[in-house]
Amino acid sequence: MVAAVDRFEFAPPPTPGIVRAIGLAVLAHAFLLAALTWGVHWRSEAVSVNVEAELWAALPQPAAPKLIEVPPEPAPEPPPALEPVPVQPEPPKVDIALEQEKLRQQKEQDLALQQQQQKLKQDRLLLEKKRLQEKQDKERKAAEEKKKVELEKQRKQALQAQEEAKRIEAQREKNLQRIAGLAGATGSPNASGTAQRSAGPTPGYDRRLAALFKRNIIFSNPETISGNPQATVEVRVSAAGRIINWRLTTSSGVPAWDSAVLRAVEKTERVPPDENGNFVLVFPVNFGPKD
Repeated sequence: MVAAVDRFEFAPPPTPGIVRAIGLAVLAHAFLLAALTWGVHWRSEAVSVNVEAELWAALPQPAAPKLIEVPPEPAPEPPPALEPVPVQPEPPKVDIALEQEKLRQQKEQDLALQQQQQKLKQDRLLLEKKRLQEKQDKERKAAEEKKKVELEKQRKQALQAQEEAKRIEAQREKNLQRIAGLAGATGSPNASGTAQRSAGPTPGYDRRLAALFKRNIIFSNPETISGNPQATVEVRVSAAGRIINWRLTTSSGVPAWDSAVLRAVEKTERVPPDENGNFVLVFPVNFGPKD
């Protein structure tokens, strides 16, 4: 050991600037290490850094063998990612209960609405039936009232006709009594006066009455009737000259002519008085189609 120290003075002189070179090398490697750390992911790939340094010793020593770099094993490929299967979340039981309650309430509302509509329909039918019944009752009452009015009118007319017939019959009886009491009268057999001498209608009054009735006769083609058959109608008038009754006493043998004669009397309604202002209450009228 002493010999080695003694020989140190005979060693070659140190190379100048080695410290600065080592410092610069260390600084460059530090910058390189920082850059690699910043840009490369250390987990995916390992980076090996070879640093060579030359050392000088006092005694010559053999150099170490050169480092043989072993290539890094490739990183295993990651397994393919599996797509997640969507899982339908099971609805909470609370939501199911709420839905069931809503459905139940909806069914109850629908049922109540149907019952209400059915009740309204029944009420409408009952109202229409009631209105129809009221209308029928009104029509029946109106028909009954009208029938009563018609019956009352017919009854009054019948009473008036009976009273008038009684009055005419009484007048006729009086006339007959007068005729019976006037055996020495100078009138004709058909005269209806009460005096010994004719004091009845003025001459020509009967022709005036016949002409009055014949103006209302409507009969087509009287020439088709053979001959001139006479139809006699007994006419009764009131004290004011209104015709109140008439009847066919003698038929002409031609029904169409008899009907035309009766219609003519009906249309006349009233007769005028004679020149003295008197009316003959009952008198016959003869009608011939060719008069």
